[in-house]
Amino acid sequence: MDILAHGLWTAALFKYFNKKNKFNLKLAAFWGVFPDIFAFTIPFIYILWNIIFNKFSPPSPAALEPVSKMPLSNLTHILYNISHSIIIFLLIFILSVIIFRKIFWEIFGWLLHILIDIPSHSYNFFPTPFLWPLSDWKFTQGISWISPWFMIINYSFLIIVYVYLFRYKLFKRKTSK
Repeated sequence: MDILAHGLWTAALFKYFNKKNKFNLKLAAFWGVFPDIFAFTIPFIYILWNIIFNKFSPPSPAALEPVSKMPLSNLTHILYNISHSIIIFLLIFILSVIIFRKIFWEIFGWLLHILIDIPSHSYNFFPTPFLWPLSDWKFTQGISWISPWFMIINYSFLIIVYVYLFRYKLFKRKTSK
């Protein structure tokens, strides 16, 4: 799924369960986009630098298939494996609980990102390595999130969810007076 949708879905889910304002929605949304920021910031900066200073034309997504043609491909794949692994997420989560002696619920935005990516990535473009480093197995029959029909359905559902959250919040505010 695209990074914007990850942030919106995470914020919506945390907003829905945020009964007593115990969640920091901005922090939850950050963790919802974190895996992609972690994996793709360096290649993005590299490509942007080359576009600005070297008159480099970025290739079309189709020209990047297979993904190994992408600049900094090995580093990108390593970072993607790390940030899209439930195993790594669990290790960081457990470590944060041990260090801070508290659960930071917002970090579950990271887990939500991984769980959404498993079925919304095809094997052709960054299938989600959710069991890495224990296994290289990936869900191979995922839906390509960049398909126009998927984007239309995804953002339509996001609009419905946000309209519901907005109306529910207004209704709740009126009934509490």
